[in-house]
Amino acid sequence: MTRKIVDCRDVPSESGCTLTLTGEEDEVVEAASQHAVAVHGHDDDAALRDMIRAGLKDAQPATVPGAFVQLIEFPIERLEEFDAAVDDWMREIGPDRTARWFVLGADRERPGVHVELVEFPSYEDAMTNSKHPATAAIAERLTTMAGGQVSFRNLDVVRAQMP
Repeated sequence: MTRKIVDCRDVPSESGCTLTLTGEEDEVVEAASQHAVAVHGHDDDAALRDMIRAGLKDAQPATVPGAFVQLIEFPIERLEEFDAAVDDWMREIGPDRTARWFVLGADRERPGVHVELVEFPSYEDAMTNSKHPATAAIAERLTTMAGGQVSFRNLDVVRAQMP
C-alpha cells in the first residue's frame, strides 16, 4: 500500500505551520485531524476529515532518480553558529522551502571541515530555493563563518536504493 502524506505548508495558515505527516491513509487522516483541532482550531467533523483525505498525496521515497542533491563543503569552528543560521533560514523561508531533507556531517580526516547534503525534488526546485532571499542570507552568513572557503557540488540523482 502506498504511504500518504499531508503537509500543512500546502494549506495557507496564519501560523505558518510546517508540520508534515506521512503514513498509511487512515493514520494520516486521524493524526492530521487531531493536529487541525489542537493547533489550528478546526472542528473535528466529517467535513474536516474529507478535506484532509482530499488533500492527501502519495508519499515519495526520500530520494529518487531525477532528484537533485547539492553537496556543500565548508570549514567552521563554531557549529552552534551554523545551527543558528539554519534555524533562522528555516523560519524565514517557511513554506517556500523546496529542500526535502539535509544531512550535516563532520569530516573525520579533516577536523573542523563539514559537509552538508541537501536534497531537492529537481534541479529547478533547487534553483527556486537558491533565488529566495532567505537562502541568499544564509549563504552570505555561511561564507563569512567559513572564511570564504565554501564549495558546492551539484549532483543529479541517477540511482537511489534502499537496502
